[in-house]
Amino acid sequence: MSETPALPFTGERFTPECVREIWYEHWHRYAFARSLARGKRVLDAACGEGYGSAVLAAEATAVTGVDIDAQAIAHAQARYSGHANLRFLRSDVTALPFPDNAFDLVVSFETLEHLAQQERLLAEFARVLAADGVLVLSSPDKHTYSDLTGFRNEFHVRELYRDELVALLAPHFAHRRLFGQKLLFQSAIWSLDAAAQGHEAHVASAGGASLQAGLDYPPLYFIAVCSRLPLPPGLPALSLFGDREESVYSHYNHEIRQNMAAGARIAELEAEVERLRRAHSEPTDPAA
Repeated sequence: MSETPALPFTGERFTPECVREIWYEHWHRYAFARSLARGKRVLDAACGEGYGSAVLAAEATAVTGVDIDAQAIAHAQARYSGHANLRFLRSDVTALPFPDNAFDLVVSFETLEHLAQQERLLAEFARVLAADGVLVLSSPDKHTYSDLTGFRNEFHVRELYRDELVALLAPHFAHRRLFGQKLLFQSAIWSLDAAAQGHEAHVASAGGASLQAGLDYPPLYFIAVCSRLPLPPGLPALSLFGDREESVYSHYNHEIRQNMAAGARIAELEAEVERLRRAHSEPTDPAA
């Protein structure tokens, strides 16, 4: 990656300079897709700043990143120019300038909800994919992302519920597997002596009154892996991602320490106020 200045963050497109939760979410998607890109012709549709295309280029035969924003494409071309198997083109993802069967893998993360022409988008992805090609896309779950929180993303045109997403994919891709994505607060135990075999997960109720197997959380985002032919073997049941600095956890601990210090200082001030109130309310001895 060259020393190209960061692309300004507007809230519409992620940039690698973002931190904490959004950083984890976006990087994990490309890490998840990376093994599927090995030795493949890859299209990163709505590639934005280009960081994810560069991640995929480390495994792929060739990667093409496309985005409708001219500034994003110019930035990507400059910043990731060191990858010989990576190119960037300006294009509308609903009208791709490629022939049929041009790619083995199409990835498109956080694109679907930004468009009204979602059916056209899926038709284009199906068209440019080889017969045995794979599509990997992400989409926020409208129920958990917006309905439960009351949050409205100004850049989202049409968010989907799970059944709507499946219905949108079904006409083009007979084989589909849905994954959920969400940042979780977990305790991790892993093998230090040998490669782990399989995995297990447990979720406890508040206070640990009950314990059940599996990751029983409502996803914030869906990750869909789709194909016209049977999906490639080896898709993981669980994918974990983090950074060595544990930035989200470090920020959490920092905030907790600040809140505790603030709470202690507030208690000191309240005690001082109470002392002054009592001193002010005590009657003055006229004989003094």
